[in-house]
Amino acid sequence: MRRRLGSGVPARVVALVVAALVAMVAGGIAEFAHFLPGLEQDSIGQRFAQRGTRSAADLLVVAIDEKSFDDLKLQWPFPRSRHAHAIDRLARDGAKAIVYDVQFTERTREREDRALAAAVARAGNVVLATSETDEHGHSNILGGDDVLAQLGAHAGASNLPTGPGGVLQRFEPESGGLQTLAMATARVVGRAPDPSAFDRGGAWIDFRGPPGTIDTVSFSDLVQGRVDPSRVRGRIVVVGASAATLQDVHPTPTASGRLMSGPEIEANAVYTAVHGLPLRDVPRWVDLLAIALLGLLPALASLRLRALLSALLAPGAAVAWVVIAQIAFDHGHVLAVAAPLFALAVGTVLTIGLGYASERRRRNRVAQRNQALEEAVRERTGELRETQLEIIHRLAAVTESRDEATGLHLERIGRLSESLGLALGMSAAEAETLRHASLLHDVGKVAVPDAILTKPGPLTDEEWTVMRRHAAEGAAMLAGSRAPVMRLAEEIARTHHERWDGSGYPNGLAGEEIPLAGRICAVCDVFDALRSRRPYKEPWPLQDALDELARERGRHFDPEVVDAFLGMLDDLDPMLLAAHQEAPLAADPLAAAGVID
Repeated sequence: MRRRLGSGVPARVVALVVAALVAMVAGGIAEFAHFLPGLEQDSIGQRFAQRGTRSAADLLVVAIDEKSFDDLKLQWPFPRSRHAHAIDRLARDGAKAIVYDVQFTERTREREDRALAAAVARAGNVVLATSETDEHGHSNILGGDDVLAQLGAHAGASNLPTGPGGVLQRFEPESGGLQTLAMATARVVGRAPDPSAFDRGGAWIDFRGPPGTIDTVSFSDLVQGRVDPSRVRGRIVVVGASAATLQDVHPTPTASGRLMSGPEIEANAVYTAVHGLPLRDVPRWVDLLAIALLGLLPALASLRLRALLSALLAPGAAVAWVVIAQIAFDHGHVLAVAAPLFALAVGTVLTIGLGYASERRRRNRVAQRNQALEEAVRERTGELRETQLEIIHRLAAVTESRDEATGLHLERIGRLSESLGLALGMSAAEAETLRHASLLHDVGKVAVPDAILTKPGPLTDEEWTVMRRHAAEGAAMLAGSRAPVMRLAEEIARTHHERWDGSGYPNGLAGEEIPLAGRICAVCDVFDALRSRRPYKEPWPLQDALDELARERGRHFDPEVVDAFLGMLDDLDPMLLAAHQEAPLAADPLAAAGVID
């Protein structure tokens, strides 16, 4: 039953409402307090990149670039007569307006100053840049405002506000009491926008594209007559420094890692002013509505869907909002992206957290019910394993009781097999299983008559036939079990008397047809038999036993298994290598022919 508050409203619904409110408030704070300027700036750059390059046919940039320095063989600042020559060229070629983004606030040689002033007066449509004004917005360009008025020129502030990360992306109608360069140019051509139309923080510069988008010619090509007049006629021409050494290059939102020259930025600002500020912020209420909707979305979705499924809607909603923002941008409207997506992220995290907490409470209840059962199962599993191993050891004990000469032979076989399995790359668990399973390698001997099993002398051919049946008999006794250790024991019982060369029994398997466990047990069984007293022999010396293994390498035994056995001797418990004297010496100690049979 769902927990409800006193009013009958489910507690989960109240929690989701709180989560949605927190998400919306967080997004609103991020928007108003500008907590995410870097993310919003990145989104603006992405929108410019997706929009691509657009036409700026009415603009031309004349760049004072590295080529100009090489061609003219001049140092900066250039003589003002050179600038006068450029203005005359532009006026003669029919420039609609000439925007000079070079500072002329200090006096130079009188002849140079006069040459520039005369050219400005002849052109009659020149806008001169300055970054210095007094408290009344007056400049000192070419001697002051009165001189400019006499020349028919106009002043414009070249200052642009710096955005996040030092990016230049907006311009204002005025700066320091003086209209900005873009606004002054727009007035010269008769298309100045109303200052009241500017957004908060200034108007967005409607960049036509990344650096180099606007048609650009070199200053030296202009003054040396290499620019076709058709490229100038009817255009607004912006002249300024683009050479990196003059340090008038800046980051813009149009190209990550590439800087744009000051005159090209001003040209984009002029385009924006002349064309009526085509890129504008949407009303603030639109951004707030987006924040509210995206912040509320995860909580609303989780009322119909599980928390995880509702969270999966968040990436889709984020992509949808980015697409909407891009479409709006392409049509001249700048929507907030970072704050709405932040609200969506907060709402999603809170919704997932609430869902997780609810699911965790449910699982805790289930876990409490299952814990006792799981503990009982673990205890029962342990008991079954202990019982299984106990049965194996009891069966091994029965086998030993039939053949008193073996003594602790089976336990040593188990330990040797485990060590050899590890040496051949088995895991610890696999090697342990091999140790237990190997104890039953000779379990089939319980079906061999005592007269044959304990006979002190050599066996007849008929007796050997009976003796050799113990491999198949033992496998049959162990067959049909689902327990891994019993299945492995069956495999060892059937195959530990097979020989690498195919001459073994009961099936005449050869090479890798013999399971690895059988090959391991064969080596360990024979080694321990050689080192143990039997009714028909004394223990072999250690080196003789090792030499016997080496001689049978590739015939009786797998060569790789023999090599691994010989290589692990130094790491074995010395008790496993010692001679074993458990059984009394029989009357026929030389009957050793059956040791490895």
